[in-house]
Amino acid sequence: MHLAYPAVLAALLFCVGLYGVLARRNAILVLMSVELMLNAVNLNLVAFDVWLRDTLHSGQALTLFTIAIAAAEIGIGLAIVLAVYRNRGTSDIDRLRDTAETDDAEKLPDTAETDTDGTGTDGTDGAEPTPGRADEKTGKTKKAEAST
Repeated sequence: MHLAYPAVLAALLFCVGLYGVLARRNAILVLMSVELMLNAVNLNLVAFDVWLRDTLHSGQALTLFTIAIAAAEIGIGLAIVLAVYRNRGTSDIDRLRDTAETDDAEKLPDTAETDTDGTGTDGTDGAEPTPGRADEKTGKTKKAEAST
């Protein structure tokens, strides 16, 4: 058996898996692509074990170890994806970017600065948004006007 055939097949599998990790936005498809990459590595391990005629079959033993690790990884990965899907309603990676850590000051609503009579802490009526913050109606950021 030539070593080139399984090596080329493993390289193609790895490239397809790498493309899937980089291009897909669904978390489950990304996990499947990682599995393709691991299977390409397993194919290389077995092919080189046969080619080197190892008496201990260390490539095959390492392949079994890799399969066990991949099974645990996919189980934990699917559990995380299902938990995120239940909480967020989507498994789209681009829509999950709001889970990143942000500054606590950005999370506070503008209404926290107003007291019970509707005026702000600075004595304003709270109708004008703070300069540099996003306008709630338009979503655009207002710049502070320079006084001349």
